[in-house]
Amino acid sequence: MMETRPQASSGTTGKPVEVQVPASAPTPPAPLAGPGSMTRSKPETPLADILDGDARREVPIHEHGFVALLDVMPRLVPAGQTADAAIVQAARVSYGQGTKKINEDRGLIRYLLRHRHTTPFEMVEFKFHIAMPIFIARQWIRHRTANVNEYSGRYSVMPDKFYRPTLDQVRKQSAMNRQGGAERFGVASTNQEHGGTDVSPVSSSSPPRLPNADCPMPSSESLTAQAFIDYLRESEDLYKKYLDLTNKGVSREMARIGLPVSLYTQWYWKIDLHNLLHFLSLRMDPHAQEEIQWYARAMHDLVQPLVPITMEAWRDYATEGGAVGGVKLTRLEVEAMRAEIAALKGGRGEAGHDQAAAPASTLATDNKREQAEWEAKRKRLGF
Repeated sequence: MMETRPQASSGTTGKPVEVQVPASAPTPPAPLAGPGSMTRSKPETPLADILDGDARREVPIHEHGFVALLDVMPRLVPAGQTADAAIVQAARVSYGQGTKKINEDRGLIRYLLRHRHTTPFEMVEFKFHIAMPIFIARQWIRHRTANVNEYSGRYSVMPDKFYRPTLDQVRKQSAMNRQGGAERFGVASTNQEHGGTDVSPVSSSSPPRLPNADCPMPSSESLTAQAFIDYLRESEDLYKKYLDLTNKGVSREMARIGLPVSLYTQWYWKIDLHNLLHFLSLRMDPHAQEEIQWYARAMHDLVQPLVPITMEAWRDYATEGGAVGGVKLTRLEVEAMRAEIAALKGGRGEAGHDQAAAPASTLATDNKREQAEWEAKRKRLGF
């Protein structure tokens, strides 16, 4: 191969003269490190499988749902320890392993979580296989700190599995929380509501029967709850139409459009411990939708024995949720609490200065939602 290089100008024309010279040979790449350059080390102490050899640990949810733990990092830990050891190891990386006593490890983990030094908790990861209704999956995917791969309705036919609550699980719309409901519809008969004898609730598998001496008239709330169950059953009937259309050639990606969000989907979900704790704080909270709370509690129960020290600290210190942990107070709530304590002490402040005695639970805001949240916190604090 030849390359062109400019030379000095010609004496007759004054223009540069280009001369072709042999190109230099390319520099060969540096050899890759071979097997002989790798160092292998044996563990200082025997290692144990944190899952005791289990390929899967599964908790059933509803009729068709489940939460299954498939893998953990670290999977192998020093015998007699848990995955908490990986958190301690990461926290002490700057100056070696340090102390080796379990009680000192516990103190360090509690310190890290209490002061929100969360990076060491990202060294532990969990891989789950989960089946849930689509309406739960759409809430779940809002947690964007995990790796997710979901069942595809474009490539495969969706399974004939739907979530349908029982009649006594049908909830009313909350008057305070626009995105939630807590109070259930009453499924007792009108005889019960007016002091009559005990009557079995209306069956969720069939519409209410006409009243007679043995089966009194269902209440209006029972009828509303039953109407909702019937509504779900009717939406499930669309699955037959879905299969028929796919069999006639409609693409799966189009045919699925008409299916209800009560249909089940499933995915693999991998997340580190730090972000899992945040997920549990929000989804175990009483304000979260009840159905997703069941999944969060199942995940909590699966990871609890694998990182017991961390989970103990999280229950003591977590503040996002109302189901576990401490109580997070805003500035307005702190001021209201100080005023209430001052009132209980007869109007004398901590520094001995007179303060205006405020009625209990007074909060300096007209926002009803904030006032309701403050009242709930007061009850948790024992006021």
